[in-house]
Amino acid sequence: MERLDKLLASQGMLSRREVKELIAKGRVTIDGVVGRHPERKVTTEEQIAVAGEPLRVQRTLTLMLHKPQGVVSAARDARDKTVLELVPPEYRRKEMFPAGRLDKDTTGLMILTDDGALAHEILAPKKHVPKQYRVTIDIPMTEEMVRRFAEGIELKDGRCQPAELTIESEHTGVVTLREGRYHQIKRMFGCCGATVTGLHRLSMGALRLDDTLAPGECRPLSEEEISLLRQQRLPE
Repeated sequence: MERLDKLLASQGMLSRREVKELIAKGRVTIDGVVGRHPERKVTTEEQIAVAGEPLRVQRTLTLMLHKPQGVVSAARDARDKTVLELVPPEYRRKEMFPAGRLDKDTTGLMILTDDGALAHEILAPKKHVPKQYRVTIDIPMTEEMVRRFAEGIELKDGRCQPAELTIESEHTGVVTLREGRYHQIKRMFGCCGATVTGLHRLSMGALRLDDTLAPGECRPLSEEEISLLRQQRLPE
């Protein structure tokens, strides 16, 4: 059993404020009866409709998080604040975990989920789901760096798959990876004599970070967005 307002907000269609407004206006029904109490407990057997449309409840929950600096990509940590501590109470589930990692000083798109199958789909190396990052370095970007990224840079643990580097300004560029090694981007630029001073993940698959999310904020993904996350193409 789960609170009506919490269940509706967890589906990614409506904000908490919109959920409360719809319930107050009598636009939410449970088995055909208007539900006017946000705290009312509902079960999986009851049929919920919003504005006359049956609600297809997602039993797993996947969140998009705008990760800020200084937070670690872990379920728990003895010293530092974790990404799961940023999740509002209505979205917290004990099975939730970060699908992938970002360094403590790296910002941007992270996926939090309680869906193990989805996490495997987007993280398995053979899936080749692309990830885009905006990178700032301490020296000017060069066409030689672009060439070396495209060829695949040799690291101590083996040659990287070809990666795309697009120069945006003197010190800033966008990198597209289709693998995920430890500190990979920092190590690749290190091989080019550069130090990464800023790293921000823009997208995973065809899913781009929602630019309305402030650092530290998160929201549920819709089914359409989860489909974008699985795709092996870049966002348009």
